Amino acid sequence: MSRLERWEPRSLFPDLFDWLESPVTMLRPGLAQAIRVENYVEDGRYVVRAELPGLDPGKDIEITVTGGVLRIHAERHEGQKDAHRSEFRYGTFTRSIALPADVKVDDIDAAYDQGILTVRVPLPKAEKPETKRITIGE
Repeated sequence: MSRLERWEPRSLFPDLFDWLESPVTMLRPGLAQAIRVENYVEDGRYVVRAELPGLDPGKDIEITVTGGVLRIHAERHEGQKDAHRSEFRYGTFTRSIALPADVKVDDIDAAYDQGILTVRVPLPKAEKPETKRITIGE
């Protein structure tokens, strides 16, 4: 009996699908490859999670904050293996993310677990906004 298999368009046109995923980096090869991230607010912290599998966080990942921008920079080195085929991406990967205003840089922490980098940024306490009525002059 024959077996049904799912057709994967990516296998036929891998470059086309890579371009659709990240057209900017494909058009400008000098740009670093993007890191996939997700961000959300949880327990008074702005959380950024980044996919960075197979890296040594102590050697291959650098996190900096300058001017209210969080920058994650990583580098994956190609090993000396006699691989017949590889779809892994090697080289440098960089992602910059604007942080909310007035965060305390000294309180930012990061952890790396199972290929996911998690950066937690404490948000400043929200103050009740002052409301002032403005009169319109004639």
